[in-house]
Amino acid sequence: MPVDPTSEATHDDRPSYEAAREELIDVVRRLETGGTTLEESLALWERGETLAGVCQDWLDGARKRLDAVVASEGNGDPES
Repeated sequence: MPVDPTSEATHDDRPSYEAAREELIDVVRRLETGGTTLEESLALWERGETLAGVCQDWLDGARKRLDAVVASEGNGDPES
């Protein structure tokens, strides 16, 4: 089950979206460049998978928040 990136606990133990994205870019660059051992490449791949999941969790959380705002505006006061 994905972790809600908007929860307080998540902010303590997961990087921000921006930090995860930047590290993921670095991981991909290192994998594309080559020159690493098989073991290093596997570790980079696993880290990349983790970072991609973190980014996806942030994006999913942002989508839920946006959907909630849009839904509440649709059900709220027409003069808002």
